[in-house]
Amino acid sequence: MAKKTSTRRPTQAADRSAARKPAASKKAKRPQRGEASSGQTQRLDREILALLNRRLEVERKSLESSPNVAAKLYNPAADDELYRAIEASNPGPLPAVTARRIYQELLSAARAQVRVLRVAYLGPEFSFSHLAAIERFGQAADLAPVSTIAAVFEEVNRGHATYGIAPIENSTDGRVVDTLSMFTKLPVRICGEIQLEIHLHLLANGPRGEVNEIYSKPQALSQCREWLARNMPKARLIEVTSTSTAAQLARTKPGAAAVASAQAAVANHLQIIAEKIEDNPYNVTRFAVIGDEEPKKTGNDRTAVLLQIPHEPGALHEALNAFKKNGINLTWIESFPLHGPESGYQFFLDFEGHASQPAVQKALAELEKRAVRMELLGSYPKGKVFK
Repeated sequence: MAKKTSTRRPTQAADRSAARKPAASKKAKRPQRGEASSGQTQRLDREILALLNRRLEVERKSLESSPNVAAKLYNPAADDELYRAIEASNPGPLPAVTARRIYQELLSAARAQVRVLRVAYLGPEFSFSHLAAIERFGQAADLAPVSTIAAVFEEVNRGHATYGIAPIENSTDGRVVDTLSMFTKLPVRICGEIQLEIHLHLLANGPRGEVNEIYSKPQALSQCREWLARNMPKARLIEVTSTSTAAQLARTKPGAAAVASAQAAVANHLQIIAEKIEDNPYNVTRFAVIGDEEPKKTGNDRTAVLLQIPHEPGALHEALNAFKKNGINLTWIESFPLHGPESGYQFFLDFEGHASQPAVQKALAELEKRAVRMELLGSYPKGKVFK
């Protein structure tokens, strides 16, 4: 009996062990935590892509069915209203600026499937004019760099580009003379504006102590002249046509640095050896969008006028009284000497309101009565400041 008892026990233990094996096998087949997370991520990615493509299709069909496709392809007021709504409804943690950029590129891609817009800007790539063009038109547009501000105007005037982007005013340095003077030379219109927060950085391939030359465009050097005088007093400042050109020089020339954007640093494989060196921390540049479109009234608009009045005492005072009489806020005035033998000045005026509003129409009619020459450059929606 003892033997029988001893032979059964191992058999029962083996049976119990065998019964446990399938359970152990089931545990081994359970997905690991990382595998489950990866599967969930892939499923979310597919869902997000499907929704983005559906949203693009809705936008494309809306454009194609529009009786005025050109007006829908360029509608800055509607775009900005959409971006405000997206930012307001975004619960986070996705940053508001990231959400806005996703929609900017989605709209740009949808429009490019209907009609590709060619936009001329002061290049090369990653100049601030290029960044302003991306903010308004997205990267699916045909963004065409040119070498001068005059060339931007020429491209639009000849019909080689639908729109052009040109800097018109800076909160630190004021007017951009090259842009304003072109309005006196070519019959182009302002159909929008882009306000871009400008941060300037010192870029180089080596340490700050080895820098003996600093390149940039005149406006950029001017906007950080105090910082440069205080921190780089021995470096020679050299003006070039754009901040992007400056970055290209800093990439290849020993001892050279550039004042340019962070994007220019990435594009040219440069180090940012000093960040945000602009003297005014609220440094904003306003860019004009030039083209043939005539945006509709939004209730938050600007109007620009080119004015020549008789060259005599009191003429300017009497002309500007039209704004006071009609309750219009004149926000900017610049003067330019007339070209040629005639003495006198032309004035660039910028004021609040739209040319279709009765008060603005009255003011313009009064200005025209006193003018030797008056040209309406355009009414357009005010732009928000892009950061």
